[in-house]
Amino acid sequence: MNTAINGNDLLALGYAEGNLIGIALKCNRKRTGFTKEQMLDNYTKVLAQPETYLDDALFGALAQAIIEKSNEKPEDFIALNDTPAVFAMYGADHIEAGARQQMEVAMQLPVTVAGALMPDAHQGYGLPIGGVLATTNAVIPYGVGVDIGCRMALSVYDIPELFYYENEAKFQRELVAHTKFGAGHGFHGQYKADHEVMERKEFANHKFIQQLKDKAWSQLGSSGGGNHFVEFGILQFEKDDAVLNIPKGNYVALLTHSGSRGFGATIAGQYTKLAKEHCKLPEKAKNLAYLGLDTELGQEYWIAMNLAGDYASACHEVIHNKMAQALGATVLAKVENHHNFAWKEIHNGEEVIVHRKGATPAAKGVMGIIPGSMTAPGFLVRGKGEAEALHSASHGAGRQMSRTQAIKNITKKEMQAILKDHGVTLIGAGLDEAPMAYKDINQVMASQEALVDVVAKFTPKMVRMADDGSRED
Repeated sequence: MNTAINGNDLLALGYAEGNLIGIALKCNRKRTGFTKEQMLDNYTKVLAQPETYLDDALFGALAQAIIEKSNEKPEDFIALNDTPAVFAMYGADHIEAGARQQMEVAMQLPVTVAGALMPDAHQGYGLPIGGVLATTNAVIPYGVGVDIGCRMALSVYDIPELFYYENEAKFQRELVAHTKFGAGHGFHGQYKADHEVMERKEFANHKFIQQLKDKAWSQLGSSGGGNHFVEFGILQFEKDDAVLNIPKGNYVALLTHSGSRGFGATIAGQYTKLAKEHCKLPEKAKNLAYLGLDTELGQEYWIAMNLAGDYASACHEVIHNKMAQALGATVLAKVENHHNFAWKEIHNGEEVIVHRKGATPAAKGVMGIIPGSMTAPGFLVRGKGEAEALHSASHGAGRQMSRTQAIKNITKKEMQAILKDHGVTLIGAGLDEAPMAYKDINQVMASQEALVDVVAKFTPKMVRMADDGSRED
């Protein structure tokens, strides 16, 4: 069995962070007959004299990449702004350095106008998760994110709290019967859902997404993997809410979190690749490659992104309609908000493109849902329209452990104990989604009191997630 080689081994040999390490690790996966020490020796030689390895079956591609890298000049790349504007940051004491650094790089883009970092922020690809960035006439595929249009949806039922506790078996039966999870999973034959979004003309006219209609249709109404969930809980209104027309009290509610599934992920992958080919940025900013909205590619992506957002909303609608019908419940109110998206908005009197990658829209009076974890409360909120935050708020508690760290450091027994303590029934999920992997939602909410008002508190009671834990489309 081959001994693993990782990026740190290559950094120690003098390889620079970036695509060269990725190419080198691909060589390692194909190695036959070499020990780890022999591979590292070869890596050193290729880096020192790449021209002698150009015809080598294993190291040829790496040698070519090293030579191309060495021939790059600063003028080959779009220059970054050396004096970027400052960005607003909420809950700064609890935001990791990696997320701050990514935001600082994003602020250096020549198209950037303003930015903000939400209190649940953590490191991602390109723009940090929890990052909000306003640009001029440009959209950043990785500023939107891979799961385009990922969102929260809440249905408040005319069902009192006590009814849930008296009928938990029924709620569990319906939850399992009317949801589907897991990367690549969907519905087929008579079980496929229908929705008017599938009749949209873009599926016929858009040269890239027309090939994705079958995938989108089969996954319509499903939830995918990762941190996506469908859950029942108790929603507590401490006072009457006139806007929603809901009296003070406790209600059974359905909360869902998922996005545009494989459909959106394929769009994200394609246009991120094209953006990187057409927008050459320095290494540290390459994942922030952007497309001008005055270009054909930019318009292609914008149309596809908006359709993916509407498709994600349709997935939630299918789930919520199925569940309300199965329970025989009347929906008193429904609230939905999305993140991982880009909007045309007015900032300081000018139209800009506002990217919210893992951030909730929070313009004045706009409703949103900010979940905690499978055992921590979530909050139904109303935006205050804080200009410095670009009318945004956090989209959840935010991770304090990576998925890998959570799997290594949290035991199944520990996870089961905290679920029991909170009276939560869990169906599916891996250790990477354990409650301890997330920040304290109460701390996060305290950091954004200037951004939102809390309308009601949601306490999870029955949660369904993908069995495969961290896998996503």
